[in-house]
Amino acid sequence: MTLSTFLLIDSKLIEFYSSASSLDEVTATLPDAFYTTFSTLAAGTKVLGLKKHLQRLYAPAHQIKLKPSADEKTLREKIYLLTRTMLPNESRLRLLLIKETGYVYIAIQPFQPLPDSIYKNGVQVITSQLTRHNPRIKGTDFIAQSQAQRKLINKKTFEVLLTKNGKVSEGMTSNFYIVTKPNKVLVTAQRGILLGVTRRSVLKLAKQQGLQIEYRAPALNEKFDEAFLTSSSRGVVPIISIDNKPVGNGKVGKHTKQLILAYQNYVQAQAENLVFDNG
Repeated sequence: MTLSTFLLIDSKLIEFYSSASSLDEVTATLPDAFYTTFSTLAAGTKVLGLKKHLQRLYAPAHQIKLKPSADEKTLREKIYLLTRTMLPNESRLRLLLIKETGYVYIAIQPFQPLPDSIYKNGVQVITSQLTRHNPRIKGTDFIAQSQAQRKLINKKTFEVLLTKNGKVSEGMTSNFYIVTKPNKVLVTAQRGILLGVTRRSVLKLAKQQGLQIEYRAPALNEKFDEAFLTSSSRGVVPIISIDNKPVGNGKVGKHTKQLILAYQNYVQAQAENLVFDNG
């Protein structure tokens, strides 16, 4: 897939030339940064949770009194212009705000949605004893920290779950959840994780479906009937196997199926415009 990267400074886009072919590769060529990753909707005009994504850049920068090279309005406008170049495809973007200089970079490539078979049949995941240094801030240092784990992702292994003392905190690039059927409880960690933009929406939808929410890190040795992960670009992804052990009956569960459909409908209804309506 074609990948392009730009430095946004003084309201100008300056192309950053790199041989990188993936967002992680181009990220590795840049200094330590705050970042966020998402995909577009509606022919590149909308993004779900865009305001929250931008807060991941600007909020931590403000905390350390770092002045970004572009404000939010300018960044939105430039993203919109770049998404035009990806049409008829939607776009997948990574925004990076360099911690030392405040420079804002935009990396963009055509978005390739997951095949329907993933949502229908589920995925296999594995676990690794790894935790984020600062879970509440999405920094590129974690990408470097997790390089060994990222190499484990392949056609068979969809994601790596991060564990500590036998409990799952989150996925390497996602949030993680289990469902216990008898009492209809959804369990997901609350502390020590990156609070994903998609996570808030999915928890809201789960409550609407009558699921109780229990905030704790699920233990790998406890009994649960369903499991799934969420992320901005992938939505709700069912998990049927963890470390080669089946989840429940090894098939996509009822509640997960309902959440997949509910989330897809929610995305279409709630996505935000890239540029402000009043210009």
